[in-house]
Amino acid sequence: MPKHDSAPLGAPCWVDLFTCDPDTSKAFYGRLLGWTAEDTGEEFGGYINFHKDGVPVAGAMHNDGTHGIPDLWSVYLATADTKATADAAAANGGSVVVQAADVGELGTMAVVTDAGGAAVGLWQPGLFPGFGLINEPGSPAWFQLNARDYDASVRFYQDVFGWDTHVMSDTPEFRYTTLGEGDAALAGIMDATFLPEGVPAHWSVFFRVADADAALATAVDLGGTVVMPAEDTPYGRLAGVADPTGAQFQIVS
Repeated sequence: MPKHDSAPLGAPCWVDLFTCDPDTSKAFYGRLLGWTAEDTGEEFGGYINFHKDGVPVAGAMHNDGTHGIPDLWSVYLATADTKATADAAAANGGSVVVQAADVGELGTMAVVTDAGGAAVGLWQPGLFPGFGLINEPGSPAWFQLNARDYDASVRFYQDVFGWDTHVMSDTPEFRYTTLGEGDAALAGIMDATFLPEGVPAHWSVFFRVADADAALATAVDLGGTVVMPAEDTPYGRLAGVADPTGAQFQIVS
């Protein structure tokens, strides 16, 4: 499998799961995506690293319910200076949710909200660059911001993260901007004003699988639920899934 050494600045470099039931999540993703789980211990707050064939692809942390946040997947963008990027987020219509903090010698993290209210993580690599595999079965394949304030969100990622944006579609039915262009695109922003009332703007993670229909059936067998049935698109066969604790993600083949 081709390795992914590091992410360009501003691009997704890591994803992790906030889960109220780490054991169930480890079993679910282990069976569905072929992951093995490594518990990092108390030094790192019980954080879990998931690996695919020995390569880090995602993480997980325990959701004890004290934050009032449902179980979910989060995306982290690479930065050369976490504090400066967090300050820039606050100065450009966002806010700082978790202040910049060192994670041992691995790197420095923070969490901000963008100008449309979506939470996104920041990661300044130290010894740990992020996921080592991308767009292969069992690894992250795509990262999408579902934006309620599309124009403000596009400007935010241009100004705060230096995104080189390209308009992929600008019709009333489908407005979409990417970081990079064509096959070199690394993430996308969708005008998601169609989201149901009460559903905030948010980042979504897509995981590559060999067969979306088979993976969807496996997810249901393992206690997950279908959020969006598998359908053919110009970008592959896509489906939406909620894991056994309700965290949503997409699969693509």
